[in-house]
Amino acid sequence: MRSKVAISLDETTLDRLDRLVRQRVFPNRSQAIQEAVSEKLQRLERSRLARECAKLDPGFEKAMAEEGLSQELAEWPEY
Repeated sequence: MRSKVAISLDETTLDRLDRLVRQRVFPNRSQAIQEAVSEKLQRLERSRLARECAKLDPGFEKAMAEEGLSQELAEWPEY
């Protein structure tokens, strides 16, 4: 589902956008703006994920993984 949204752009940005449309980089303004917004949102989400990952304690995470692995190994039947 698509929704219409009205936006305002400064003239310089609009000129740059129109140049890309004329060069057929994008079929129209809407597609160019859609891709730009989508790309920006993806970048923000990736940087948020990176910030959250940076908060992790590697030693603690490793210990948790090894603890879980040793429990699983103990439960496996011997061949």
